[in-house]
Amino acid sequence: MAIPISISLLAKDAPQASYAPAVRKIADPGTTERFIFPQYLYVIIMKQNLDDSWSVWQVLQRTLTDEDWTATRYAGLLMNAGDSIYQYNDKIDLLLTNGTLTGRQEFVGRVYAIASAVELSFDRTLDDSGITSMSDLLNLSFDASSATVQQNLQHIYASPYNYEVSGKYYGEFSSIAEKVPHVNMLLYHVAAKVDVKWNVEENNRINKANPASAVRLTSMKACNLFNGYAYCFKPMKNVVGSTPLATGDTIEIVKRTDEGLWWEGRSYFYTIPYTTTAVGKENYFPLQMQMETNASGNLYRPTLYLEIDPTATFVPWLRADFNLNQPLSAGTDTKVVAKDS
Repeated sequence: MAIPISISLLAKDAPQASYAPAVRKIADPGTTERFIFPQYLYVIIMKQNLDDSWSVWQVLQRTLTDEDWTATRYAGLLMNAGDSIYQYNDKIDLLLTNGTLTGRQEFVGRVYAIASAVELSFDRTLDDSGITSMSDLLNLSFDASSATVQQNLQHIYASPYNYEVSGKYYGEFSSIAEKVPHVNMLLYHVAAKVDVKWNVEENNRINKANPASAVRLTSMKACNLFNGYAYCFKPMKNVVGSTPLATGDTIEIVKRTDEGLWWEGRSYFYTIPYTTTAVGKENYFPLQMQMETNASGNLYRPTLYLEIDPTATFVPWLRADFNLNQPLSAGTDTKVVAKDS
C-alpha cells in the first residue's frame, strides 16, 4: 500500500517566486510584502508502536527550486478548503508492507514537516538516534541565531502540533481507517508578523510659536528580538524565563536620514513570538522598542506587552501603534496592550 503525502503553502503566505513582483496588501500604504518559495524541505514520519509509544519511521530531506511549486486550490478537509495554495509537485509516497506492520493489523503514523527558504540547523539529529519519542519530536527546535535565518523568518513554515481535524492531528494517517489514505499537509508560519504604525499629530509637527515642542520621530528600532533555538512545531510555546530578553536581534525601522518617515509611516517585520513566566504577563509577548525624537539623543525604551494565546494553533498578526504628541524623554516604560492579533 502506498500512502501519498502532499506538502502545500497558502498562496497568501507564499505568493511569489523570487523573480515575481511584490504584492501590496490591502490597507497597507507604502509597504509591500514579498515571500519566496522554500528551498529546503524536512519531513519526519513517526509511527505508533505496539505499546502505543512513537518512534521515527522515515525522514526525508530535499532541496527544492521555485519550479517545484505549483499553483492550485486546496480541496482537503482543513479550514482552508477552496483557498489558493502552492503545492510541492514532486511525489512523496510512503510504502507500507507486511514487514512494516510488525505484528499489528493497523499502521498509524503522523507526518511532520518543515519548509524553509534557508537551510536550518536543529538541536538534534533528524533520525531515531536524535528523536526517540514523540516528546523529542515535538520539542524539535531550529537555530534562529544567525543573521541569515533572522532575515528569512517569514519564509519558514511548519506543521502545527495542535492542528486537529475530527479530534486527531491533521497529519495523522491509518492503514485501515481510510480506504485510500492520503496526507494533505498545509504548512504555516513559525514567526509572527509585527505590524508597526506611527503618527505625529498634525498640530505637533510644526510649531512656529514654540519650535522646541515640534515632534519628529528620528529613530525607531525593535530590540532584543528572539534569536535562540525556537520550536518548529510549537511556535506559540517559546518561553525565555521570568524577564524579557536582554539581548537579541535588532531591526531598524526609522533612522535619522529617513526624513519621509519622521511624521507617519507603517512597517512590519517577522519575529519568533515568546512569553515569559512573569506573574500576570504569562500570556504576553514583550515587544521592546527604542525611539528618539528630534535627533536629541534621548533614547526612550518602551516595552509593549502584546497579548497572545500560547495555546493557539497559529502564530498571530500583532499590531503596535504609536501616536506622538510631544518630544520623547530618555527612559523606559511598559505598557500592557489588549489582544490585537
